[in-house]
Amino acid sequence: MSETPRELRLYNTLTRSKEVFRPIDPANVRMYVCGPTVYDFAHIGNARPAIVFDVLFRLLRHLYGGSHVTYVRNITDVDDKINARALRDFPELPLNDAIRRVTETTNDQYQKDVAALGCLPPTYQPRATEFVLPRADGKADMVTLIQSLIDRGHAYVAAGEVLFDTASMADYGQLSRRRLDEQQAGARIEVDAHKKNPGDFVLWKESSAEEPGWDASFRLASGETAAIRGRPGWHIECSAMSAAYLGEVFDIHGGGLDLIFPHHENEIAQSRCAHGTPVMANYWMHNGFLQVEGRKMSKSEGNFVTINELLETEKFGDRKWPGEVLRLAMLMTHYREPIDFSVRKLEEAENTLRKWKRAADLASGPAGEVSEAVIAALCDDLGAYAAFQVLNDLAAEATNSPEAARELKSSLAFLGFDVASAVADETGIARKIADRLRLIREKNWPEADRIRDELLAEGIQLKDGKDPVTGERVTSWEIKR
Repeated sequence: MSETPRELRLYNTLTRSKEVFRPIDPANVRMYVCGPTVYDFAHIGNARPAIVFDVLFRLLRHLYGGSHVTYVRNITDVDDKINARALRDFPELPLNDAIRRVTETTNDQYQKDVAALGCLPPTYQPRATEFVLPRADGKADMVTLIQSLIDRGHAYVAAGEVLFDTASMADYGQLSRRRLDEQQAGARIEVDAHKKNPGDFVLWKESSAEEPGWDASFRLASGETAAIRGRPGWHIECSAMSAAYLGEVFDIHGGGLDLIFPHHENEIAQSRCAHGTPVMANYWMHNGFLQVEGRKMSKSEGNFVTINELLETEKFGDRKWPGEVLRLAMLMTHYREPIDFSVRKLEEAENTLRKWKRAADLASGPAGEVSEAVIAALCDDLGAYAAFQVLNDLAAEATNSPEAARELKSSLAFLGFDVASAVADETGIARKIADRLRLIREKNWPEADRIRDELLAEGIQLKDGKDPVTGERVTSWEIKR
């Protein structure tokens, strides 16, 4: 870790401005990102935050040192759909065991998918089911947090639920900038009549005899105890898991734009009011929405694509796509901007990546340093586009500059791309050149020209010449500038 890391500037949703990042403790930079609900296989929209915050994780490690950054991405395995399936499929098992059986396959697939996208594993990946009840190790849990909210006058029990009292928090709505009176519209009064305010949200909800649940008791201000066999609300899960590993206040909280309200707003309310802190996290970062071929992704539209389908089937564009191509396609649009995910974008990413990797494979000798210009670009709110312009310049210089090739190779590896696979590309080029020379000897000019044009379209310029000894035709190649 350098004593004075390069200045990092990040857009903070909380303040709606780009700010210089100043960690609470440079020796322990802490980041939490909302992870998947493992009810089903992750879709390509889930890939975007995984990739975006992986880049930030890599950048923070570069700036502060790998052992000085803690990254937590949770696994949500408490969900009414998951619970119902657990009860249906494994009625003979204890609840946690049944849920684990239901979610194990989808969680394992998620881990494989994000690894294929070039993402590093987070420091911790807590599962929500492991943080419902008080823990032997004393780490934060949901039931204890809810009790703290009751004790501090921020939660109440009504109709078998524990609810957060939004009116008890003077500045509720800071992140989304939504006022409480705006939340009256559309409130289901007949369903939510037990709430003090329409915007009050569930911390703990009662389970019927047929529904999965945990046994919990809550002490009320009256001195009475409310024993409620139930399950946690969605928002309290992240408040507990972030506090368990990162403390009451930490540096960065990330997720998709769709989570700002109500999820992140309610996380802030719970955490601040339970701990009595002015903030939950100092910097809030959100990636933009994703649509597919110009339309909102949905099963009804027929354009719903999972990461696994993209990697392993021919559902999208009639072919399979390498994970690193998906990674680059996601990063080609600034993380805060909406992205239109398309076959054309994947093809553009694939061609760009092929050009970079072939240039990087010209590197010889020891690995170079990661380009300072790449780091500088990323330090401006993860400016990937500017970083990629640097990679284009390095690729153009690589033919005549071994140092540029080495710097390119190290920078690609830093960004999560598999530079080792460039060797396989080299073999493919050599084979095509050999085929073309054979076709020329056979005077099959159309096919020989087809191979030349095919390589040119991929950024490979062929150069024909004569062997100085034998006089035979020989062909070399270079990256087209």
